[in-house]
Order: sequence, then structure tokens, then C-alpha cells
Amino acid sequence: MRTPELTRRRMISGTGLVAAASLTGLASRAIGQTAELKPSVPPPPIGRAERLARVAKAQRLMRANGIGAILIEPGASLDYFTGVQWWRSERLTAAVIPATGEPIMITPFFERPSVAESLGIPAEIRTWNEDEEPLKLVADFLRERRLTRLPVGMEETNRFFIPDRLKQQLAGARIVSANPIVRGCRMIKTAAEIALMQAASDITIAAFRHAWPQVRAGMSASDIDAMIGAATRALGGGYDGGLVLVGEATAYPHGSKKPHVVERGSNVLFDCGCSVHGYQSDISRSFVWGADATPEQRRVWEQVAAGQKIAMVAARVGRPAGSVDDAVRAAYTRWGYGPGYKLPGLSHRTGHGIGMEIHEPINLVHGETTRLAPGMCFSNEPGIYLPGKFGIRLEDCFHMTAAGPRWFSTPPASIDLPV
Repeated sequence: MRTPELTRRRMISGTGLVAAASLTGLASRAIGQTAELKPSVPPPPIGRAERLARVAKAQRLMRANGIGAILIEPGASLDYFTGVQWWRSERLTAAVIPATGEPIMITPFFERPSVAESLGIPAEIRTWNEDEEPLKLVADFLRERRLTRLPVGMEETNRFFIPDRLKQQLAGARIVSANPIVRGCRMIKTAAEIALMQAASDITIAAFRHAWPQVRAGMSASDIDAMIGAATRALGGGYDGGLVLVGEATAYPHGSKKPHVVERGSNVLFDCGCSVHGYQSDISRSFVWGADATPEQRRVWEQVAAGQKIAMVAARVGRPAGSVDDAVRAAYTRWGYGPGYKLPGLSHRTGHGIGMEIHEPINLVHGETTRLAPGMCFSNEPGIYLPGKFGIRLEDCFHMTAAGPRWFSTPPASIDLPV
């Protein structure tokens, strides 16, 4: 019954699931060479003690914000707090975390044993049958804990039917955003989380180093993605498909459905990552295959590399996250791109938050006023795109420390040595 999520990369590239029969002989031979790769020993997964600390922090934030409880549907946030890894359907499974006391899990009666298997914190599991209303269980719990006069926080990805039907079960229920609590916890990574993200980044770089020398003329984006995926899995990372772009497709941040194959002088872009115990990496590399880069390709590559450095200088504790994007965009405008998000230039934000999900709040984007703080993690990817020609994207993630930003992966030295 568990179904995989449709990821951003798989949806856009169409290379997330590649049948072996669709690969060229060159790609198949390269995939066979992954047997030489050995997985490293990853850091341990997040344990009970850390999850209990997360719940305690969430409860402190609830009390500080005058919120009585928060409700969280399946997804990264549910896993973050409870360890329960589940999917969303019309049958509600959710956690309710009160401002004091133990949380509860709500789930269908027949799902109770499966939900209990991954529950990583003390929590009562309350079940409902097919002819019963699950939100009544939530309302009853709030009455028991005498929380009905306080607002109930909804995790920002919860579906509309949940607060709508809760109001039907609890007259006068006040629904508010749980962002001050959930974001307040998840945006600040602990040392254990950062160690897992570092392991994921190390695997992705090793997979790139394995795949890059094996790119051959005639290979498709799917061929290359399959090579990277095979190497990633051999090295111990979870992989659900990357974004590989070839030729003109690199001029568009998420590519093109038109078929492109590697030719001499092709611009090639890897944008891939992996997961280690649920924590993500996200790294991009751009290079020219089979020929020296043209002066224009080399100039744009070097400008993007400079953009990454500008972003790192701008990323300082206490500054608004949007100021990082502003610093990069100002330099690009001086160099003749844009202005702003116009093309040719940088049409997307400079970076996004990352952790258990590839894209998490907050973003390095113009207008974002949230102040940078130690423990926040971001991508740094100030690409430059020339429509109809090519694009260059270099992407490395970093985490904030009290002394400033620190890379998870070191940016490449040149277009000639991209990994």
C-alpha cells in the first residue's frame, strides 16, 4: 500500500525510473563497473533521544506562541518528530502534539500495527474504523487535555479537509499556522542531522567522480542518470532519480522534453542528490564534453563560480536570507545579466533550504527577511542561463555556523575539472 512520492527531479526529467532495456550499450557497461565501488559506513540514524528533544522544543515553542497543540500529516515533518514514515490518502493518519504531555497518533484501526512499527517516541495510538470520523478523535483529545480554548496549529502542508472537519467536531476551534513551531525546529539542524547530510553529499560527489569520466558520445540524459544512480546506490545512498541535462536543455533550469544526446562540445549538467537515513544532498556540476570549452562557455562558468563565492561572503549570521540573493543578483546585473530575474541571467532563487527534503523553508530569495542562524542549511546555486544556447549551474550546499557558512561539498576548480 505504500506508494513512492513523485519527486521534482523525476517529474521533470523523466529519468527517475529507467528500464535497463532503454539504455545504450555504453551506459550498461558503465553501470556494470559500479561493482568496484564500496559503501561507506554512514552515521547512525536519528534516534529516540533526539526525537524526544525535538518534541520538547516544539512544546516550548507552542507555549511561547500561545498554541495548544499542533497536528501533522504524514511526510517529512511527521517522520521528524515521531519516526513514523507513512503516506497520505483519504484515510487520515496524523500526530497531535500538545503543548504539554505525550503526543497521540491517529490512524485507521487496521493500520495500527504498521504505524506502531516505526513510532519512535512514546505516544498513544488512537484508532478509528471506516464508519467513524477521525477528526472526532482529535477533538476528544483536545477536550481531555483542556486545550479547546487555545489555537490548534496546522503543519503548512496539511490538506484542507483536516481543519475543515476539525471545526465541525469542535465548535469554535481556532486554526493557526504551525510554522513558528515546525519551522522553528526543522530549520535549525543538529550535529547529528548535519553529519547525515555530510554523508549524503560525500556519496553524491563520489558518484559524480565515478560517472563523469564514463560519459560517451551518443549517451542520453537517461543513460547518464542511470550511471549516477547505480554508483550512488553502490556507495550506500538512496536514489530516486536525478536531473541530467545535455546541450540546449541546460539553458532551462529544469530542462526540456526534447531528446538530446551527448556530442563533441556538448554542455552537460548533472543535478543530483541522494538520501542517507532520510537526509538529502543536492549538487550540480556543469562541463563541456569531448572538447575545450568555448570562450563563452568558460566565461559563464567562471561567472557562476564567482556567484557562489559572492553568496558565501554574503551569508552571515543575523543577516536576512534574502540579502544573499541580492548580493549575487547585483553582481550579475553589473556583468550585463538580468536585471532581477530576467534572462539571460539567473531566473531562479540563489538557493533553497535543505534537510529531510530537497526543498525546505527558507529560501535564499529576494525579499526573504528571516535572519540567518547557526544550523540552517541551504543550497548555493546561482546559475546563469542563455536561452537557445546553454546554461551553467554549479550547486553546493552549506550549513551556517556561528563563524559563517561551511560547505558540505567543495565547489569544483574549473570547467575542465568539474568534479
